[in-house]
Amino acid sequence: MKARLGSLFIVSVIDILGFGILIPLVPYMGVRFNAPPEWITPIMGAYSLCQLVAAPFWGNLSDRYGRRPILMTSLAGACVSYLVLGFANSIWWLLVSRMLGGFMAGNISAAFAYASDVSEPQQRAASLGLIGAAIGIGFTVGPAIGGVLAGNDLQTASFLLPASVSAGLSVLAILLVAFMLPESNTRELRAQRREGPRAGPIRLLLERPALRLIAGAALLVTTAQSILDSILGLWALDKYGFGPRTVGLLIFCVAVLAVLTQGVLVRVLVPRLGEPKLATIGVLTFVTGLLIVSEAPGVGFTVMGLALCGVGVGAFTPSNSALASKQSDAHDRGAVMGTYQSSSSLARVIGPFASGPMYAALGSKAPFLAGACVALPAAWLIWRLRRRLRLSHPQSAPER
Repeated sequence: MKARLGSLFIVSVIDILGFGILIPLVPYMGVRFNAPPEWITPIMGAYSLCQLVAAPFWGNLSDRYGRRPILMTSLAGACVSYLVLGFANSIWWLLVSRMLGGFMAGNISAAFAYASDVSEPQQRAASLGLIGAAIGIGFTVGPAIGGVLAGNDLQTASFLLPASVSAGLSVLAILLVAFMLPESNTRELRAQRREGPRAGPIRLLLERPALRLIAGAALLVTTAQSILDSILGLWALDKYGFGPRTVGLLIFCVAVLAVLTQGVLVRVLVPRLGEPKLATIGVLTFVTGLLIVSEAPGVGFTVMGLALCGVGVGAFTPSNSALASKQSDAHDRGAVMGTYQSSSSLARVIGPFASGPMYAALGSKAPFLAGACVALPAAWLIWRLRRRLRLSHPQSAPER
C-alpha cells in the first residue's frame, strides 16, 4: 500500500503543479484582453462547469475500466488545454482552453478513488490527506512558478512559457502513471461494477442521506473558497497593485500552511477528534480568515486572514473526503467520489460566476463577506451528520 500511495503522491504533485502554474495567470490574461471583472471570473468558473458535467462520467469509467486509463486520458486532455491557453490571443480562446481543461479533469476523482482502493477504512482519512497534501503542494508551488515565469509587469508578462511548462508536466505525469502506478481497481471489482446497478449522482444522493450532508458541506465551503480564489488576483491588483509574480508568491507562502495541515495535522488530529469534529473546526477557522481579509487594513492582516483560510480548508477537505469515501462500497467508490467531486465542481461554478459581479457592483469587501456567510452553515450540516452517525451507531465514539 505504501509504495502505491507514494507513486500516486508523486503523480498528483506533478499533475496539480501543472495546473497550479496557471492559477495566478488567468485573471491577468483577462485584464490584458480588456475584459471586465464580471467576465473574467465566470471564465474561470467555466472550467468547473465542464468538470461538473464530466466528473461522474469519469468516475463511472474508472469503476468500469480502471483508474490508470482515466488518469492518463485526463492528463492528455489537460496537456492540450494548456497549449490552447498559452497560444490564446483573445478572451474567447481563453474560454475554450478553460472549458476543454474542465471537461478532461477526471484525474482528481480518479486519484481519490485510487487512494481509497488501496487503503484500509481506518487509514482512509490519512491516505486521502496525503493526496490532499500532494494537491496542496501543486497549488502551493505552482502559482509561485507560474508567477515567476510570467513576470510581474502586466504589459510584458509571458503566458506562453508557463503554459508550455504545464503541458510538459502533464506529459511527465502520463509517463509516471504508465510505468510506476499499478492498477488498483482489479478485474474482479470491475466485474462487480458491471454486474451491479449503475447509480448516478442523483440516485446516490437520494439513497444515502449522509452523503447528502457531506456533499452539501463541501458545496458550501468550496463555494466560499472559489469566491476567494477567483477574485484574489483582481482584488490584489486593485488594492495593492500586485502583479502575477507577487500574487503567485503570496499564494505560495499562505498555501504552505494548508499543505502542512493536510499532510501532518490531519494525521495527528483525526484519531483524537474524528473527521466530523475536525471538519467543523476547519469550517470555523476558514470563516474567521475570510472576515479578517474583508477588513484587512494592510498586507500583514491580509496574509494573516489568508493563512487562516488555508489552515481551515486544509483541515476540512481531507476530513470531509474521508467521510464521503465511507459512504461507498468497493465496487462503486469511483462513482461516489465522482459524485462528491461534483459538489465541489458545482461550487467552483457558483463562486466565480458570483464573485466578479459582486466585486463590480458591491465593492471589494463583498466577495469575502459573502463567502463567510456561505461557508458557515456547513458547520451545521456536519453537526447533523454527527447526530445521524451517533444515532446509527450508538455504541461507537460520538465523533465518528
